[in-house]
Amino acid sequence: MFTLANLAVHIWSSGRTGVPMYTAGNRHLTTLYDSCRLLEMIKSFIPVLSYDQHKGSCGRIAVLGGCQEYTGAPYFAAISSLKLGADLSHVFCAKEAAAVIKSYSPELIVHPILDSPCAVDETSVWLQRMHCLVIGPGLGRDQNLLKTTQDLIKRAKSMKLPMVIDADGLFLVTENPEIIKDYNKVVLTPNVAEFKRLFQAVLGHPADPQGTVQDVIRLSQALGHVTIIKKGEVDIISDGDRALVCCQPGSPRRCGGQGDLLSGTMGTFLHWAYMARAADISKYVVSTSTLCSSWVLTNTLHCNGTWHGRLHIIFHCMFYFQCILIQTE
Repeated sequence: MFTLANLAVHIWSSGRTGVPMYTAGNRHLTTLYDSCRLLEMIKSFIPVLSYDQHKGSCGRIAVLGGCQEYTGAPYFAAISSLKLGADLSHVFCAKEAAAVIKSYSPELIVHPILDSPCAVDETSVWLQRMHCLVIGPGLGRDQNLLKTTQDLIKRAKSMKLPMVIDADGLFLVTENPEIIKDYNKVVLTPNVAEFKRLFQAVLGHPADPQGTVQDVIRLSQALGHVTIIKKGEVDIISDGDRALVCCQPGSPRRCGGQGDLLSGTMGTFLHWAYMARAADISKYVVSTSTLCSSWVLTNTLHCNGTWHGRLHIIFHCMFYFQCILIQTE
């Protein structure tokens, strides 16, 4: 019913200003509609289940977020990471949020240490065991939590840990873009409004109101070729050298939590992509894994929105989420 034939991927190289354009040397626009090739690309780095694996082989993912006001966002990010196929999903949150998040699911490992006096050191001990860090869901704007998060980003960079930064984590990056500049293992996931603020902060002038692919490429380049997925009617992904556009429609019902599902699945896909590169299977690690996350989420939202319409909420997505993943088996 929902197949990869619905996913159009346009690949641009950097510096493009229009439609079928050029790159230095050999400029062309490639549009890929071949569902078989796309499916094989996604399957190429999903780890095959094997009796040789141990707990943690398919991913130990950490979500950094969760405060008194926001407990749902870190839950949705962590549980989607787990349901996609990660073996272990951790949440590092403020003490007041921990009991609530634990009550949502016994499968999540919840650490109530993000607002402790020694939060950076305590959390860093755990980060050494993680494969990817998802930063921002439910983090809030408390200055102490933001300062702790900024210090943990620096620690994660020193460990060369892949990161996905969303929600209030993007607020932190907008305030201080230098903390992630030139770090090519990070993915930023702004929506339209967040992208405009980040673009203005980094480049010093407004983004194109038309929301062009070129603006995403320019912002990525200005940040040192970090990967950016600009969420919207279509998702635009770029690492500054190439761009991918996921045209699969999601749901017109824009309820809260959709970005949390994306960031959680992206954490798992990002780890799998690095596993594939280590095995010399996949070349474009970050952009390809980001595309996979976009495809899974938009198909899930499309299916959920089609069935539930205006009643569609993120809780319903958990069922459709796993139905969509069957296509990648």
